[in-house]
Amino acid sequence: MSDLELLEEAKKARKMAYVPYSKYKVGAALMTKSGKIIHGCNIENAAYTPCNCAERTAFFKAVSEGIYDFCKIAVVGGFEDKDADALCTPCGVCRQVMQEFCNPKKFEIVMSDGAKIKTMKLEELLPFGFGPDNLK
Repeated sequence: MSDLELLEEAKKARKMAYVPYSKYKVGAALMTKSGKIIHGCNIENAAYTPCNCAERTAFFKAVSEGIYDFCKIAVVGGFEDKDADALCTPCGVCRQVMQEFCNPKKFEIVMSDGAKIKTMKLEELLPFGFGPDNLK
């Protein structure tokens, strides 16, 4: 699947976001090494702390189904139903979750500002990340 196609899957997931407070909808499409796509959206909560990002929703859905082999994720975001006009990058907590399950030298994060596509390796977004290998 191309990066553009994966971004389209993230846009589909974004439509499901529950964001009554921030109005900022994020969608993620996580691709497994076998080509399966797991969708995720951000889910807000009145207490704020229990909120969950789209990227973590996708990872947690996958892991809860026994899926652990990932190659890339596409992320799109923006206010309400407007198209994204700036890159929506994963937050630090999401980057840390990615570090837990992915090889940071190989795992790719695909983002778009609506005009350009930017793909980065996890280690570029989380240099010196702390992961399972640090506990060996």
